[in-house]
Amino acid sequence: MSRARLVGEGLRAYRLVAAMWIRSTMAYRTSFALTVLGNFAVTALDFLAIVLMFSRVDVLGGYGLAEIAFLYGLSAVSFGLTDLTIGSMDRLGRRVRDGTLDTMLVRPAPVLAQVAADLFGLRRLGRVVQGALVLGWAVGAAGIDWTPAKVLMMPVFVLSGAGIFGAVFLAAAAFQFVAQDASEAANAFTYGGTTLLQYPPTVFAVELVRGVTFVVPLAFVNWLPASWVLGRPYPLDLPGWVAFTPPLVAVAACVPASLAWRAGLRSYRSTGS
Repeated sequence: MSRARLVGEGLRAYRLVAAMWIRSTMAYRTSFALTVLGNFAVTALDFLAIVLMFSRVDVLGGYGLAEIAFLYGLSAVSFGLTDLTIGSMDRLGRRVRDGTLDTMLVRPAPVLAQVAADLFGLRRLGRVVQGALVLGWAVGAAGIDWTPAKVLMMPVFVLSGAGIFGAVFLAAAAFQFVAQDASEAANAFTYGGTTLLQYPPTVFAVELVRGVTFVVPLAFVNWLPASWVLGRPYPLDLPGWVAFTPPLVAVAACVPASLAWRAGLRSYRSTGS
């Protein structure tokens, strides 16, 4: 009961802090609309680069444009949801350096909820919308043989991918307790990870594919589920049932990330530590 109550308090604190930042943002509605539009446009440039690439080639790593758009959409929506909800966690290193994390420690609310909701950026919704539009186009253009199972599993894959990215964000935040200026290193696995997943695994070295499958399990965000949906060979000749494991992988990834967060928070001794 105490664990459930703690989770409930964390969600309540997150909701209150996020609502505060949303009210602040919506006080300037025109500015909010422009920032969302700008976020949409900037992220759309990533897909535009892929489209321009296909003006010179017909396939990339054996994948056509619509199939790569499917990979792109799955990754973009999953990452966008995580970035929207807990993307501010990459600012933790700055708070550790300047000591402002101390103010969160004395408040009667879980620190993780406060850090995750701090500076909640509703403008990041533009990335989610842009990814969803690309995914929606790919769903119709990729020639997928849709079955009830595939339709039901699509939202599961998206949420599982968001959970995996969430574990990466949490582990990266925990690392900043030790290396206080490591936000760019963390971005290599978060923003860099979603950029990597926009392209098929067949264009990368086998060692890299193994690393993002068995070390940092980003391949479970879209490469493996998409292989099942698109009817493509599985990376590393993995068995077909691995396409259904992203929910389990998300939970398994969150466990060590949570332990790392707790260890980092316990080691914190205010600024200068």
